[in-house]
Amino acid sequence: MSNSNKIIDTETMIENLGKQAKAAAKILASATTEQKNQALTVAADALRQHTPALLEANALDVLSVRKAGKAESFIDRLELNPERVEAMAVALESIAKLPDPIGRALAEFDRPNGLKITRVSTPIGVIGMIYESRPNVGADAGALCLKSGNTVILRGGSESLNSTRIIVECMAEGLRAANLPTTCIQLVDTDDRSAVAALLRCAEYVDLVIPRGGRGLVELVRNEAQVPTLLHLDGNNHIYIDKDADLAKALSIVKNAKLRRTGVCGATESLVVNQAIAAEFLPKLLNTLEHCEVRGDLAAQACDARINPANDADWDTEYLDAILSVKVVANLEEALDFIDQHSSKHTDAIITENAETAEVFMRAVDSAVVMHNASTQFSDGGEFGMGAEIGIATGKIHARGPVGLEQLTIFKYRVAGQGQIRP
Repeated sequence: MSNSNKIIDTETMIENLGKQAKAAAKILASATTEQKNQALTVAADALRQHTPALLEANALDVLSVRKAGKAESFIDRLELNPERVEAMAVALESIAKLPDPIGRALAEFDRPNGLKITRVSTPIGVIGMIYESRPNVGADAGALCLKSGNTVILRGGSESLNSTRIIVECMAEGLRAANLPTTCIQLVDTDDRSAVAALLRCAEYVDLVIPRGGRGLVELVRNEAQVPTLLHLDGNNHIYIDKDADLAKALSIVKNAKLRRTGVCGATESLVVNQAIAAEFLPKLLNTLEHCEVRGDLAAQACDARINPANDADWDTEYLDAILSVKVVANLEEALDFIDQHSSKHTDAIITENAETAEVFMRAVDSAVVMHNASTQFSDGGEFGMGAEIGIATGKIHARGPVGLEQLTIFKYRVAGQGQIRP
């Protein structure tokens, strides 16, 4: 088959998925809260019932990427186990318990001419979700879109295709039980990369594309999309250790932020340390971060010989691995400048007991999530009480930070009159 024929095939596939999603969106927009919740709870049960099949499919995905020589951090994001499948099911049930975001009166006001105007939350419509290795993203995205009244076209990473097929079928069981179209949640069932480009051009049917993955994917979407996008950039996250930090608290937080799960976007990748405490703090840090490579500037290396030299690329790298870069700075102002230059605007934190310093940091750092005395791994929709998340939006339009139900809605104005005409 020629490349041109492949492009035509994927264009046709995406167009058909788009048509079906658009038709299903009209039905889903009128679905009751009870229907949506039933679909989610039945889908959660289906995940549990089909756990053996899902783990078997996932094992095939993992075997394939191992043969391809992928890093262990990549495999960790891809690999499922009974606990992770249960967490997916619990997330669906949590979303079912949340208030329905559709139909809320966001504002109401009366005009002098007697018109009554109400701003009401509505679904966005058809969402294209493009994501990489983590199969649980398909379940979270499907559930959040369903509860917020949106249909979704899932284009997961080719490396997780076997797993995603089972997950989407479990979601379909829930939709059938609730008498909703299974086309509310559809899968781009191909590993052909031209399908991504086709989805980005499907402006007639797709209302919003959300990419979740590495910088390469996000930049591809940003450069080629003809559909509105909600960007989720990589998590090059920083923690600044202030001169007034509680060092024991800082060690505990950094260990968790870096090593709890190195492959998640909320993991800390870069540490910024005030020079006043660097000589005391960094040797303790090296003792705490077992099996973690630390790369630092000359000032950091002078504090501990175990710190390897960092190069310019390290400051802009999302490692997603047991690697941490360290920059020593003279003061808060220098820390803010460094973070502003190198952060991906995802999540950045400060460790300090000085409330005034913390307030300056929280106001000055221009990231979607800023934290004080807490692990950056809390940057997660589930931890924010959203049940789950589609990702962390790093832009500044429509939604920012964890994207949950509320962020997947838009609004319309309802205007009620009694025969008024405009003079």
